[in-house]
Amino acid sequence: MSQPTLGEVVDLVHSWYPPATAEGWDAVGLVAGDPAEPVRRILVALDPVAAVVDEALAWDADLVLTHHPLLLRGVHAVTADDPKGAIVHRLVRGGCALLASHTNADVADGGVAEALAGLLGLTGVRPVVPDSPGGATGAGRMGELPSPATLRAFAAHAAAVLPATPQGLRVAGDLDAEVRTIAVLPGSDDTRFAEAAAAGADVYVSSDLKHHPVSEQRERALLGDGRPFVVDTAHWASESPWLRVVAARLAAALAAQGHDVEVRVSELRTDPWTARVASPGHP
Repeated sequence: MSQPTLGEVVDLVHSWYPPATAEGWDAVGLVAGDPAEPVRRILVALDPVAAVVDEALAWDADLVLTHHPLLLRGVHAVTADDPKGAIVHRLVRGGCALLASHTNADVADGGVAEALAGLLGLTGVRPVVPDSPGGATGAGRMGELPSPATLRAFAAHAAAVLPATPQGLRVAGDLDAEVRTIAVLPGSDDTRFAEAAAAGADVYVSSDLKHHPVSEQRERALLGDGRPFVVDTAHWASESPWLRVVAARLAAALAAQGHDVEVRVSELRTDPWTARVASPGHP
């Protein structure tokens, strides 16, 4: 058994999640690291934050694969007295590379949206907005519950299977309405309500949803039968199911190529929220 080079691992990940499919504003790909160096250990995490770097360096990882980019917005310096610069410095000094697969992993077959659909137990999973007619890639995923349920029961199911966060779930709609077709847009996406409605979604699941887009969606929906209803999850919770999927995929693919590489999912909860205080009279 041998170790692949960092460049070989990057090429493998990019074959699943091509950078060309990322949104134009995104910043995906290799952030730090020498493509010629060997890779023995890979840590998979959602966020490239200091605690994840601590975990990677303590484990002597050679690569951290994250969903969220480190340098998403304009950066003109990476000095060690800046939080992002400090992470770059620590990774380089520790001999650990950083690779980000963000919106390119969202739209991919076997990507972030598909992982969330699988966690929710949806069947007949397909893109909400396919890249080509009948294609397997594209924005979001939608599918059917094994049997119809009330919106209340679906929300309780989602809360039970998603990683726990202080936020829990927020729901907009008739809790006693029967639902079956679910559209999931993990991360933050308030732009696909019309497409989900046209595709027949009973529920629209996403994260970080704002007052005005949801209010406008509810007003439009109430001109009809009120669908799709809206479920708002914590951003971290909706995307973290992908971590185990991609870790297992990496381990299997590298082993099939004859490489000896340990792949581990970070157990850190990097959701930034630490508490929720309910309003009086509300659980």
